[in-house]
Amino acid sequence: MRVLGLISGLWLVLGSAGSAAQDIKSPRLSFAQIDWPAAIASLTNVEALRPTAMSARSRTGGANRAVPLALARLNAVMSRHFASLTTSPVPVLMPFDVDALLRDQAAGADSGGGDRYLSGFQAARFFYPGPAGYDAAVAIRTSDIPELSDIKFPEPIQVQISGSALLYELDVPASIEGAPVASLEQEFPGIRRMIHEHHLRYTFMRFGAPYVVSIACFDSSVSRYKMPTCRAADQVALRFLRALRVVGGMPRNLHAAEPLPVERPTRVSRSFGYYGPGQLLSGTGFQGQRGRADATVYSQIRFPLEDAPAFVTSEIYQRRSRAQPAEAEEGPAPILPWRDNFCERRGFPVGQCPAGIGHQGQDIRPGPCKPPPGADRCTHRGNIVAVRDGVILRSPRQEAAYLFVNSVNEHIRFRYLHMSPRKMDADNLLSGRRVHEGEVIGEVSNFSMKEAGTSFHVHFDVQVPTRVGWVFVNPYMTLVAAYERLIGERGIEYSDPSVVVSTDPASTGSISPVTRVEPDRPKPAKYTKHSPKKSKARRQRHAS
Repeated sequence: MRVLGLISGLWLVLGSAGSAAQDIKSPRLSFAQIDWPAAIASLTNVEALRPTAMSARSRTGGANRAVPLALARLNAVMSRHFASLTTSPVPVLMPFDVDALLRDQAAGADSGGGDRYLSGFQAARFFYPGPAGYDAAVAIRTSDIPELSDIKFPEPIQVQISGSALLYELDVPASIEGAPVASLEQEFPGIRRMIHEHHLRYTFMRFGAPYVVSIACFDSSVSRYKMPTCRAADQVALRFLRALRVVGGMPRNLHAAEPLPVERPTRVSRSFGYYGPGQLLSGTGFQGQRGRADATVYSQIRFPLEDAPAFVTSEIYQRRSRAQPAEAEEGPAPILPWRDNFCERRGFPVGQCPAGIGHQGQDIRPGPCKPPPGADRCTHRGNIVAVRDGVILRSPRQEAAYLFVNSVNEHIRFRYLHMSPRKMDADNLLSGRRVHEGEVIGEVSNFSMKEAGTSFHVHFDVQVPTRVGWVFVNPYMTLVAAYERLIGERGIEYSDPSVVVSTDPASTGSISPVTRVEPDRPKPAKYTKHSPKKSKARRQRHAS
């Protein structure tokens, strides 16, 4: 006990000495300038919305009055198919044949559901408009479409579209801006195509707003990981793009966006410490590259786990000892500090990482599991909660759950991985479900393409909309700030003299040493990589 007390004392000394930490910051935001007059003028392409087709009352004001009334009529009709679309400050584009619907209504024909006007796509189960723009997803079963019958993919292919008035200003490498698409240039001036972060992506500007259409795909000749090939996805994307029409929205006066101020407790923690952003565990970067020193808090979230303690560390390169430290004689026993693993060596493209490849998010491990009375193992390892109010995007049997947030000063999405798909289906954690901050949405599990496919933990990542589409950003300091609010104490930031980090996402050469070197301070206990003597079950565990 005296030894543990001494270790605890050293921990506290180190924590106090390292309190002069790197300042955290808020994201840089901007608003697109929406050309609503051009969007409204485009409605005259729909015969039923032309001035000559409007009512006598509409015509009395002339063409200038008829065009805004055309938008009002469009919103009234399309709100039955896309709820709350008037909350979007950008023109809502969807693959919907508005002209055909209005013709059928004028002829007294039963228009029925919206599927018949969606160019073969299924009605949007996920449609989420708000003050920052809108997000939507539709799906298509290619076997039902003669022109797509050569695509041998049995599951529906999901297409996502986002139009965002609010943009996050990031340093985006030129390599992910995509290539021009000559065949679509006339319809979509400036459109660009890319395959990035396992998504086929088309980005374009329309009416002053940036839009992105994306489909998850695998860039090879065969589909893998329950994803279609990117070649198949491209055929679906082209059909989707050519069917896009303005279905509504509402002009608004947009002002320069101000991010929410970062809130941090003033009391310094005696038990929570973390290494600074970008300081990967030594040797875990890709080809010698290091982490992304991003001190940005992208959102004032609720921490993803319901209870403390929790640990943000690498699940694939290190393990915490199964033996938990006992209570020290004075004060709490020391815990292991957090470690950024956003850019650690994985096979996923990440434009914000110096090497262009990384982990995409952070691994979060819950505290020690305590078996219930009379049991020798845990049956429940902790609840996972919604980090903000928002809407879920997730199909049945899918292992990834997205939470979209859309507010005046925030447009962001969070992804949770490793929860059990079967339980998520049973709990109705599916597209369109609205959740509230702090609401339990699942439990810590170990699913990764199969049950027990990884260790018990949560993978959590953050994506924000930019002019080149959704981009993964480092969630590390966002999680640090959220955990501080959960425990009501401010953590201590440590500096690892053996680690250097980069602030340049496009850097492929030498890396600038920007961490604080503190050679005279004792270090906390080191993590270790997997030992070859571990059991076969432990060796087979991995994290995505």
